[in-house]
Amino acid sequence: MLPIHFAPLQGYTEDAYRRLHHQMFGGVEAYYTPFIRLEHKEVRSKDLRDVKPEHNVGVPVVPQIIAVDGEELSKVLDILKPWLAGGEAADSKLNGCDTAGGKLNGCETAGCDTADGYQRIDLNMGCPFPLQTRHGRGAGVLVHPDKVREICDVVKKNPQLSFSVKMRLGMDATDEWREVLPILNDTPLAHITLHPRIATQQYKGVVDMQEFEDFMAECRHLIIYNGDVRRLSDIQQLEDRYPGLGGVMIGRGLLARPSLAMEYAEGRELPSHELLRKMKEMHSRMQEYYARIIPGEAQQLMKLRTFWDYLDPADAPEPLIDRKKYKKVKKAGNMKNYLAAVAEL
Repeated sequence: MLPIHFAPLQGYTEDAYRRLHHQMFGGVEAYYTPFIRLEHKEVRSKDLRDVKPEHNVGVPVVPQIIAVDGEELSKVLDILKPWLAGGEAADSKLNGCDTAGGKLNGCETAGCDTADGYQRIDLNMGCPFPLQTRHGRGAGVLVHPDKVREICDVVKKNPQLSFSVKMRLGMDATDEWREVLPILNDTPLAHITLHPRIATQQYKGVVDMQEFEDFMAECRHLIIYNGDVRRLSDIQQLEDRYPGLGGVMIGRGLLARPSLAMEYAEGRELPSHELLRKMKEMHSRMQEYYARIIPGEAQQLMKLRTFWDYLDPADAPEPLIDRKKYKKVKKAGNMKNYLAAVAEL
């Protein structure tokens, strides 16, 4: 069985979603936080809140950092230091796990330790969005091998932590990885997750499996595949085609079908009615949680609507929700009408 990793998506896979998904579906080896970054020389408060260990108890979480160079990475690591392995304040309550969870929660493989805090950091070199790439972050760093080297130098200076990298083939060309891979090969990494597209494609067009295979042939690290995994058969085909693959990372596919990792672990697909029932229960728990922490129904509604974004019947390979009912959910103007529309799904 290939380990399944849950890719981070800004605005979707925040702490509440991760906790509830882990409780209700599971099957995931590690959940990655939406990337943590510097903004005006500080880490945004919402990013810090999301990664706080007390918000991730019992869930196998790996913090992800996006940085333009080694200096930025060092600054973010310093800010997170109390929660990291070797950090001054790290203890059994500051690590995203609890001592009762242990290996059962996947903490050992996810990089958590019940005594030492988060043990692994994922480095984002794959974000395709111009807001980040134009500043040289995410996939934008791939065209600056000198910056990649700076980041890798910081990795080498922090042997108490395990690092992984999530990346694309390049920013503008599918062969840009060839200049940075030798640097990554010379860096101690737990694995590299590769999405075989370039940043300018974002999520459009087809993945380049030939370049993925070329990358595999030259990479010295364990490789995790990411990109367009939406069905149980997609995972099984990757498993059959690439015996040496280290795992599969799924983002949009798990948001559209939260049972996907569980189905792979169990070797069976959930009937549509059972999946929808579990999703509605998860949504109900999210609604109860947001009602406690977010003042005002309008703000709560804004957060809850995103739960259904990736179930749009127009985009789904096998629609789970009737199109008219889906539109009713998305167009509901207040909480009462919204919850009524959800109940009809």
